[in-house]
Amino acid sequence: MGHHHEGKSSIVPLIDRLNRYPIGLPDSETLRRILAILFSADEAFVASRFPLTEATLAELVRATGWERQRLLPLLEGMADKGLIMDLQYGSRTYYLLMPGLIGFFEFTFMKQRQDLPVQELAQLMHEYLFEDPDNRMGREFLGGATPLTRALPYEEHIPVESVVTTWESAREIIRRAGYGAVGMCYCRHKKEHLGRSCDKGAPTREICISLGSAARFMVRRDFAEERSVEELLAVIDRARDLRLTHITDNIRHKPSFICNCCSCCCELLGGVMRGFPHGIAKSGYTIAIDQQSCLGCGLCAKACNVQAMDLVDCDNGARRKRVEVKTDHCLGCGACISACPTVSLTLVPAGRAPVPEKKKDLFVQILKEKRRFAPYVVGSIKTKLGRLFGLG
Repeated sequence: MGHHHEGKSSIVPLIDRLNRYPIGLPDSETLRRILAILFSADEAFVASRFPLTEATLAELVRATGWERQRLLPLLEGMADKGLIMDLQYGSRTYYLLMPGLIGFFEFTFMKQRQDLPVQELAQLMHEYLFEDPDNRMGREFLGGATPLTRALPYEEHIPVESVVTTWESAREIIRRAGYGAVGMCYCRHKKEHLGRSCDKGAPTREICISLGSAARFMVRRDFAEERSVEELLAVIDRARDLRLTHITDNIRHKPSFICNCCSCCCELLGGVMRGFPHGIAKSGYTIAIDQQSCLGCGLCAKACNVQAMDLVDCDNGARRKRVEVKTDHCLGCGACISACPTVSLTLVPAGRAPVPEKKKDLFVQILKEKRRFAPYVVGSIKTKLGRLFGLG
């Protein structure tokens, strides 16, 4: 297993390579321990030689100096572990090194594993993500100007005078994807290995949706199971019954996943509550409260997945408390609305930042903001990366 190879000779170049992505992994001793478990010394070397975009076997042979007979079995094993993606286009197979987040951190806990010390990994990942006093991973993942992910509204709560675009609707995203699968929630599964469970009773299995080319890879490598459109829509309905928040790629064209997230388990939503209110792009809506009918019961605040509502003292004497919305934190998902016994909550339009068109546009934008690009890198992403996700 990879944890027998903890030398800096293989891990440091891997970290350097991962930090060329829009979302990198700040170096620390904890990160090195995680990577040494996930990657063998050979896997770490090969991963460190990957280009920023996808590559063929022939290109990786040149990059590593290895023969095909030695390299191909290693790539197969790395794909089974979720360290790389392998996707077929025509007669060629393309390989892409996964980033840490969103990437091989998640894949580590998206199926039952016998090949890894999952309890140790769960603890190490928790420490890396949440116990760094400088919160470097929080700033890296959630502190940028352009978020990697965005919230989707419950479209049944959108005002009738508003036009819901296809990229705002979880159901339309699923209908248009062409292929979909359902799998295990990384966050809840990892939490189970820490001896905890979801406060909302949300399921760990058959709850996170993958779409398109990403879903095909995940089904082939046993990270997810193929489902029909109707079955995936039933997953959305189940998530809404549990008042979970839908999170997807911060793009308009062919998002690759829809996660159904709760406040107690989800690391993205946890980041919003831990000082990064803009770490997830908001939907085009926010919550409005009718203070005349509101009872101040606080049920909506309990249902909110990002603690975007405060119960404050009421000064009119008719009731003791009233609810106020923290607009900076509200994702505009509408998960809280059905909790209100007096139908006092509604979604109303709100100005939001533009949503990038495609994944390649999102990646280039983040790379530019973080000054991690050179002109040749941007050009390569624009001409190649979209193909891997079917984005053209």
